[in-house]
Amino acid sequence: MSWNSLPALVLDLDNSVRRVADSEVRRPLQDWQESVRYGCSLRELGRLEKHLTLPPEHGCLFLGSGDYHHLSLIPLKRLSASGEAFEIVVCDNHPDNMRYPFGIHCGSWIYWACRLPAVSHVHVIGITSADITWSHAWENYLTPFLARRLTYWSIGPDAPWLGWLGRRQYCRRSETADELLAAFADRLATARRIYLSIDKDVFRQDLIRTNWDQGVFEKRHLAQLIQACAGKLTGVDITGEISHYEYKGIFKKLLTRLDTQVELDISRLPAWQSQQHLFNLEILELLKQAGY
Repeated sequence: MSWNSLPALVLDLDNSVRRVADSEVRRPLQDWQESVRYGCSLRELGRLEKHLTLPPEHGCLFLGSGDYHHLSLIPLKRLSASGEAFEIVVCDNHPDNMRYPFGIHCGSWIYWACRLPAVSHVHVIGITSADITWSHAWENYLTPFLARRLTYWSIGPDAPWLGWLGRRQYCRRSETADELLAAFADRLATARRIYLSIDKDVFRQDLIRTNWDQGVFEKRHLAQLIQACAGKLTGVDITGEISHYEYKGIFKKLLTRLDTQVELDISRLPAWQSQQHLFNLEILELLKQAGY
């Protein structure tokens, strides 16, 4: 299927995504920001899913800040309901497979995605975070690895603790992004249907600014990856915009402080969002060239 003629869909939770096309579909969801930003209960996620009225087909989905990456689960559940197997490729500086006892959040959603019946495998590519190292091993969900449904593709950090599970091969470590992309392109050659989720915290901070600590990808790495997915994409979402929000509740204020989320210089926010907007247009062009 060619998606070039389908409108982009924007879930406008934090006013961070500027207009990307004349034909875009935008859903105003600012009233949900307090309840779903960073994390929420599974019940609250279900409430949002029921609230959303989405077109039966759409192009690229924009989610806003990386604080909303767990909302990727909504389109993934709908795609999984078709019953046709697919793989998920997630560009992210973090594994997003970390334990979260209060429901689901932007750092735990991969665990839930791996449970979807039509998902044959999930690849998280571009990790430079220490979240996968020995000191954080206990925080990672193990079930996706035991089920052979998740692979970390990292640049620098390693997850040798997977050897204890007999799953050492499910962390593929490289020294550089170029080396990683070359190895991953070989793996993608066998994939048939791919859902691509792009968190822009995978990119260098001097290239684009997000709400989280960032990796080492350059634009050309994303271009290589999208080209490797050409003809196989069945859905795409983009997150990692930059926005500012002051939580009203003490609970989330505490959680985000414990998670050492990046402090922002609010005076620079308009300039950073302008950068983000131009980058979004570039990504859409790359997707168009790849036939999506």
